Amino acid sequence: MKEKSFKMIYWVPRIFCILFILFTGLFAFEEQVFGGAFFIHLIPTAILFIILVISWKFELVGGTIFIILGIIWTFFYSTFENMLSFLLLSLPIILIGFLFLWNYLIHKETN
Repeated sequence: MKEKSFKMIYWVPRIFCILFILFTGLFAFEEQVFGGAFFIHLIPTAILFIILVISWKFELVGGTIFIILGIIWTFFYSTFENMLSFLLLSLPIILIGFLFLWNYLIHKETN
């Protein structure tokens, strides 16, 4: 049972991050439909993907970067002005960061 919970703690932040990356990528497709710059709107998605790759191996570094990015994202996109924007765009990034840090602490204690 303990082995199963460790695997779940390992995979939850990664799967949640992949889903959030797909969610942010949808905004770029919307821009393509309305005649905008498709690749420019994929920059936040690419940044999240790069941080996910770092986090996959180094949970402490990646978790810290995700939390800092969530705070920066809050002010850069002004999600603090609207609660729904904050809940959909900034909070998941901060939550992913804490999940990676939790994963790091759990695996550090067992080793």
